[in-house]
Amino acid sequence: MRVDVISIFPDYLAALDLSLVGKARAAGIIDLRVHDLRTWTSDRHRTVDDTPFGGGAGMVMRPDVWGRAIDAVTGRDTGTGHDAEVPVHLVVPTPSGATFTQRTAEALAGEEHLVVACGRYEGIDARVAEHYRAAGVRVSELSIGDYVLNGGEVAALVVVEAVARLLPGVVGNPESLVEESHGAAGLLEYPVYTKPPAWEGLEVPDVLLSGHHARIHRWRRDEALRRTVARRPDMVGALDPATLDAHDLAVLAEEGWHPHGGRLERSDGC
Repeated sequence: MRVDVISIFPDYLAALDLSLVGKARAAGIIDLRVHDLRTWTSDRHRTVDDTPFGGGAGMVMRPDVWGRAIDAVTGRDTGTGHDAEVPVHLVVPTPSGATFTQRTAEALAGEEHLVVACGRYEGIDARVAEHYRAAGVRVSELSIGDYVLNGGEVAALVVVEAVARLLPGVVGNPESLVEESHGAAGLLEYPVYTKPPAWEGLEVPDVLLSGHHARIHRWRRDEALRRTVARRPDMVGALDPATLDAHDLAVLAEEGWHPHGGRLERSDGC
């Protein structure tokens, strides 16, 4: 996979050289390139923004600068058309975008070339996304949560790490991806423990020390269900009862959730 990240603060993305993403980058599993947007400015002040039409506070990032940058990293400016050989997916982090989820990360992990455009100020001129959609480029405007940051760099770090760790060879043990939170099971991950078995008066549950793999698996599944009920009831409501076994349904019933009309509902009607 190739990933191009464009920002006016390229040093902000230095964290991508660390940990598993950095190792994957060094090993050539991911071709990750960070670019300074100001490279494509055309005035001596290296201006990337201007006042918004219609008035209002703040500044808006100019579409002409962004257009030159995106065309350059995708090969559209030379006519050689890197994008003609490899489809490009433009990702624009923005608080007004669709919510970025694990399903989104899985979909993006199947792409060959991602371009991440890190906006600043009041955002990127809306015509940038409109132009590239009209040109046949897939564009995703994504939000990592219901809050506002100073720019898209933090979100870019989130998106790149969430996607990169799904690529073959990035995570040392692929099985560690199977049961984690927000996986295919639609649950939060169960509690995890390590040595020492007793700490500050708290002990590891006996079942995890038993060596009985079937009982351990069942305990972890039950705890994942209970944790999801307590912390993310919206995820429980999204579960398909037909995919749950009798024990799953019994645990959920203890927590006040019951199948009704092909879905799970709380007994209090909420």
